[in-house]
Amino acid sequence: MELWERSGTLDLLGDLLRESARGGRVAVVAGEAGIGKSVLVTEFVRRCGPAAWVLWGGCDRLITPRALGPLHDIGRQTRGVLAKRLNAGAAQEELFTAFLDEISGPLQRPRPVVVVEDAHWADEATLDWLIWSGRRIGRMPVLFVVTYRDDEVGAEHPLRGALATLPGAITRRVSLSPLSRECVADQAYRTGRDPELVYRLSGGNPLLVTELLKAEGRAVPATVQDLVLDRLRLLPRPAKELAHLVSVIPTRTDAAVVAGVPDLVDMCVDAGVLVPSGDGVSYRHELLRSAVEDALSPARRAALHRRVLGVLAEVPGVDPGRLVHHAMQAGDEAAVLRYGQVAGAGAARQGAHREATAHYRSAAVYADRLPAQQQAELLEAYAFQAYLAGLAEEGLQARWAALAVRENLRQPEQVGENLRWISRLAWWAGNAGQAWEAAARAITVLETELPGRQLAMAYSNRSQLHMLAGDREAAVSWGERARTLAVRLGDVETSVHAEINVSTARLTGGDETAVAALREVHEHALTLGLADHAARALVNLATSLVQLAEYEAAAPAVEHALAYATQQDLDGYVQYLLGVRAGVRLVRCDWAGALADADAALDRPVRAGVAVVPALLARGRIQAARGEREARVTLDEAARQADRTGEVQRVCPVAAARSEYFLLYGDAKRAAEEARHGLDLAVRANHSVYIGELAYRLWRAGDAGLPGAGARPYQMMIDEDWAGAAAEWARRGAAYMRVEALAGGDQSTAAEALRVLDELGATRVAERLRAELRRRGFTQVPRGPRRTTAANPGGLTLRQAEVLALLAEGLSNAEIAGHLSLSVKTVDHHVSAVLDKLGVANRGQAVAAAHRLNLVRPPAK
Repeated sequence: MELWERSGTLDLLGDLLRESARGGRVAVVAGEAGIGKSVLVTEFVRRCGPAAWVLWGGCDRLITPRALGPLHDIGRQTRGVLAKRLNAGAAQEELFTAFLDEISGPLQRPRPVVVVEDAHWADEATLDWLIWSGRRIGRMPVLFVVTYRDDEVGAEHPLRGALATLPGAITRRVSLSPLSRECVADQAYRTGRDPELVYRLSGGNPLLVTELLKAEGRAVPATVQDLVLDRLRLLPRPAKELAHLVSVIPTRTDAAVVAGVPDLVDMCVDAGVLVPSGDGVSYRHELLRSAVEDALSPARRAALHRRVLGVLAEVPGVDPGRLVHHAMQAGDEAAVLRYGQVAGAGAARQGAHREATAHYRSAAVYADRLPAQQQAELLEAYAFQAYLAGLAEEGLQARWAALAVRENLRQPEQVGENLRWISRLAWWAGNAGQAWEAAARAITVLETELPGRQLAMAYSNRSQLHMLAGDREAAVSWGERARTLAVRLGDVETSVHAEINVSTARLTGGDETAVAALREVHEHALTLGLADHAARALVNLATSLVQLAEYEAAAPAVEHALAYATQQDLDGYVQYLLGVRAGVRLVRCDWAGALADADAALDRPVRAGVAVVPALLARGRIQAARGEREARVTLDEAARQADRTGEVQRVCPVAAARSEYFLLYGDAKRAAEEARHGLDLAVRANHSVYIGELAYRLWRAGDAGLPGAGARPYQMMIDEDWAGAAAEWARRGAAYMRVEALAGGDQSTAAEALRVLDELGATRVAERLRAELRRRGFTQVPRGPRRTTAANPGGLTLRQAEVLALLAEGLSNAEIAGHLSLSVKTVDHHVSAVLDKLGVANRGQAVAAAHRLNLVRPPAK
């Protein structure tokens, strides 16, 4: 592909390389497939010449991504300590440190340029490496160049979160645009092609333009597949066979696969079908490779994968994930079973839990071919990685299968251990009955044996269930029993697990010293390398503060927990915490942030169970406040998921939200019923905050039968001490509840409440408040804003909304600049801000989000 209209970007990369002499820099190059990212980087590297030490790493489109694939590529190039650590299966941090040691070598060496291509296919461990490195290269003379396809990176793609954590001061984002109509026309005229037709078919995509122009007078094909297959047809049969073989290998074909046929390789390269790549070959672009592979018959494709598998299996140090990919495509069940276990274990060591789960999943299909003991071990390893990846239902099924094998083997300790894990996974899946039943069975089985670690953990699991259900006394009792046994056995892990349960129960009961205890046990778990327990300590601290309605303290606690869970790739906790943060942001009147978090949580693979309840709750409350039709459906689903758990911390907030909803829509009787549904459970659990919240909702619905012992700010509102309640909510960092208290006060405070509600776009709540103020005899009730001047729910400024409206009309940044009398650079900044606020990757996604949120409106005249 020729390099057109990229001189400015090349200059920018050159500037960043020069700046890197004063400290590390990161260039993030984004664009759609075929836009020329690889060509740009290749040309940049060529221009660097001997002034740069270039290290290339690529992410491959495998069924399961290679764990730390780019780092393995770089290790093969440096051949130093990094390669040794990789071959030794070292832990993540050792590998990352070895990488930095490699690139911060002798001063006389050229400046390092680290290229990471196709980061949209990166595994979670590679993203961890990018984040880790980005935070440490500020004082090192190195340039990172990271490329990715922004058309494959949606709002919730893990890469977005990784890129967001890169330090802004050293990171420059480069978005490659399609070629201009003028550029395409110029190239088309040179080859005698119809410029309008070429532009229409290519859309300015450089790859498609290149391929269309190389069609050499034949009829213009309709797809890239037609183009590449047309070129393949001109090759002799042996060369064509080689091209077919290369097409089944994602990204790049190793030298070992094409060894012994240099003439055929040259023939394919000369014909423009393949290009040299490292010590092997590849297609010019992944689109072309995919086009050839997709054109093969299933039988032919399987045969080629079988051939590649045979070659790569003999290559020392080959990534087992690649072998799994080819084994699956070849239908080689024995190879899938063998390499799936190896790849799963390797990914697990590197903290890539999703990839480990996928590899184990592929192997587990054929687990019954293994001896019973190995079969159980495979299923248990699979279940554990699924748990860490937040895939509770998947892990649960694997645990049930492992349990059956252990029972047949008559291994009571392992039977009890599997039952305990079934209890934990069933809880995550939202199946409270199964969780409690398995917990009891685990203890029954294990108490028939000599007391051991499994029994101590089974006691602690029982403590955990009581704690989660709000039964604080039983939680402490079982937790102390677990801790006593664990200490006697020298079982530090179970002691940590039990301490988290006991401290959480004490905190939700009002013991403020438990805050420090949870922080201490988090640090203890960290020093022991117990990431799951360290995360749970932070999660429990954050969610307990939310339960206590202490939002000022909860907000940073949630951020800390979410950052740690994200760093450790504990997806179940991440999904749950995104929902929790959505609720905190709702209460703190950051509704754009709340909806972004709720969407992020609910767009993940797991859409049921404990993890989704907070996100459904936050989304449903905002939808109800804004009068959106979807509110009832969202809150119905929240109730369905919460009721399956039977837990006070889930049932009660959902009941309160549904009571709020029905009162907003004029059904006071149903509002009272919903409040009563949660209030009975709150009273049994003696949970003062939920008693207060539900009693207040019941009072709002006109029911006088109220219990006492409710939390102070709610009781103050019931007593109509609106000013006192507003002050207390402000102290707690609950701005939205403060608005509700202000609404009950005098005319001036009610006017302030209306102003905030209008800014939030809470039209349904504001309409009901205005009607209530008129009934109370207030005069001069402030009118609501016109639709065109209502606060923007996307959090955009007026100027940003104007830019978005023009984006929706298809204008370029230069055209927007002319329309608004701004500089192009200023418009660039506005577009970047719009993308960030809407949580999207590109202009097309921004326009789609704008229509979904009703944000698009005509620009100001």
